[in-house]
Amino acid sequence: MKPTAIPLAALVLALVGSAQAAPSEAARREIAGLIGALDGSNCRFQRNGSWHDGAEARAHLQRKYDYLLKKNQVDTAEQFIERAASQSSMSGKPYRIACPGQPEQTAAVWFGARLKALRINAPATHPPR
Repeated sequence: MKPTAIPLAALVLALVGSAQAAPSEAARREIAGLIGALDGSNCRFQRNGSWHDGAEARAHLQRKYDYLLKKNQVDTAEQFIERAASQSSMSGKPYRIACPGQPEQTAAVWFGARLKALRINAPATHPPR
């Protein structure tokens, strides 16, 4: 093998590995809707034992989403929920959400329900199943 073949092969592998798909426009809208859902509510968001209001939750989730985008690790709203909105990446503790008049629940369940509602109320952008 020529001396330049190894660096070229490494470059090709690096490019192939980073050529993952970015979130579609529909996925970006859904994720933005999920991030904003807490901010417009009277719900509280718990992470690592501390409660936060909607604006603080939105800012935290946006930072996590931005990080995942840079790493090409989120393509769908489901991946956003799983990788950013369900648990602390530091402690592994599940996030929780408490809304007035409703039982406290895990953030994964809460965001899953919001995603379902977003899709039901969204214009027909998804093909029929």
